[in-house]
Amino acid sequence: MDIRNCSRCGKIYVYDGFNICINCRREDEEDFQKVKMYLEENPGANIMEVSEGTKVDSKKIINFLKEGRLEITDETNIILSCERCGRSIRTGRFCNACVVELEKELKTAIKDSDPKEQNYRAKERIRIIDRKYKGKKEYKNY
Repeated sequence: MDIRNCSRCGKIYVYDGFNICINCRREDEEDFQKVKMYLEENPGANIMEVSEGTKVDSKKIINFLKEGRLEITDETNIILSCERCGRSIRTGRFCNACVVELEKELKTAIKDSDPKEQNYRAKERIRIIDRKYKGKKEYKNY
């Protein structure tokens, strides 16, 4: 069991892949629902208007954009940019071109390293076991 302190409130919690505790996540979800409701009632509102109308911090709204939970509708976006190439984006952390490139790089890295190395290790293991039992009449299955 991995126990950590919440990066936001400092309380101790059982780590489940998030850097914040369940209470802070619930608070974030409530804030997201407030923002979502406000945007449904006021489509096209900017971040400052949403922040003032919902009392949700603008940094948290920008995090919702980076997480891909919200999208900027205005074409002249100056708030979000791709973390890899710097191009203006409407949601998330990377532009579509960089996402495709990153996926290719990841697939190539996985393809190049795993199968050959695993086959080599499996063969090597078998040869070592064979040497160990060489000359004996019975071989055990491992």
